[in-house]
Amino acid sequence: MSKVGARVLVAGAGVSGRSAAEALLAEGAAVTITDASEGRLAALSELRQRGAELCTDLAEPPAGTDLVVTSPGWRPDAPLLEAAAAAGIEVIGEIELAWRIDRASSAPAVWLAVTGTNGKTTTVGMLESILRSAGLDAVACGNVGLPAVDAVRAGHGVLAVELSSFQLHWSNTLSPHAGVVLNLADDHLDWHGSLHAYGLAKSAVYRGNLCSVYNADDEASTMLAEKYATASSVGITTGEPVGGQLGLVGEELRDLAFPRDGADESASTPLAEVSDVRQVGTHNLSNALAACALARSHGVAPAACSSGLRDFAPGEHRSVVVGEADEVIYIDDSKATNPHAASAALRAHSGVVWIAGGLLKGADVDELVRTHARRFLAVVLIGTDSGLIADSLRRNAPDVPVVSVPPEHESAMSEAVRLAAARAEPGSAVVLAPAAASMDMYTDYAHRGQEFTDSVRALLAESAVDPAERHRG
Repeated sequence: MSKVGARVLVAGAGVSGRSAAEALLAEGAAVTITDASEGRLAALSELRQRGAELCTDLAEPPAGTDLVVTSPGWRPDAPLLEAAAAAGIEVIGEIELAWRIDRASSAPAVWLAVTGTNGKTTTVGMLESILRSAGLDAVACGNVGLPAVDAVRAGHGVLAVELSSFQLHWSNTLSPHAGVVLNLADDHLDWHGSLHAYGLAKSAVYRGNLCSVYNADDEASTMLAEKYATASSVGITTGEPVGGQLGLVGEELRDLAFPRDGADESASTPLAEVSDVRQVGTHNLSNALAACALARSHGVAPAACSSGLRDFAPGEHRSVVVGEADEVIYIDDSKATNPHAASAALRAHSGVVWIAGGLLKGADVDELVRTHARRFLAVVLIGTDSGLIADSLRRNAPDVPVVSVPPEHESAMSEAVRLAAARAEPGSAVVLAPAAASMDMYTDYAHRGQEFTDSVRALLAESAVDPAERHRG
């Protein structure tokens, strides 16, 4: 990339925009930052002192702009980006910027990239833990929180990079050592316009790989690898693996893709016990296998897979057990913001009281309801689009009891938890897996998950009090 003297416009003053601007200033570029929010720009006053120009809501790039670095959420049809394209100015994202800076360094990092509709953050966390267990200087970055450009500038040797479809759309030369598409389902279609365009963006993770990992249990992931992978492909499956795959044999995760030195190539290598994976559900075994495959592609020893998986602490609001009483467990999977993610969360349990609802963003829940109807003891609905889920339940699971909590209720989540607990049976689970976004009622999915967790703990604490003591109180 151009360094000293380049004129670069950074579109968006959020976390990734700030990091991109800091990196560009360090490279000697002349930087302009634009954002619709004056408050976000005001927070960058330090960068102004270092020479950056801050402009509110530019409609077109300043004269002489050589490059535009956009925040991932900016759509291609944003007027500023359309104006840049019309002027022949290249538009890239912060991930692509990080890649170019890294490639120009004297000791570029090894990039191991993870994308997919669901499971990205868990897989990247598992991968980071495995790499560190192997003694490598590794860090999780990208869509997981730490901007990739910051990880590159810190000089880490191996990057476990979570990549969203938005980030991949704005990356045109990124070519990680290894990449995986975990799965693909309807999501972000309002941004990409179609499932085909969404999948095409995801497929960029396979560009120029030395090893392309795909999910043999997911038709779309398999298809994308077949069509776009440029290197040898390694499959993962929660069934028994065949040659070139990692999978499950009994209670073990085993590797038939990366043979040990001197070992029979037809013999699978044990990597970890199923019990080493502390996260609930078959989908998390699939995530663990993907993390192992990426780590093994970089030569990580089998022992690091088991120790790394044992050491990994799951992220909040991702199939986390937040309480248990009277043989009923309470699961917070508020991160399940679309039907595909909710399906994975529900599949881990045989008897479920399902708490669902929020903003569906046009997603269809019929397949989700049909698939899991036999699991439902009852369904408690919250959120703006609860009526759409109720309609689907009437069509596809007419015998399942359904109760709705109006979103305007002040303590809607607390009420939902109480209603769910009253319908649970010994050996069942109360599962918050909304299948919808949270912004109708909450700041984000973490806020929603915390409300659920607090409500469960309050209910269980109340039920643990002796009735006579509660009456006297």
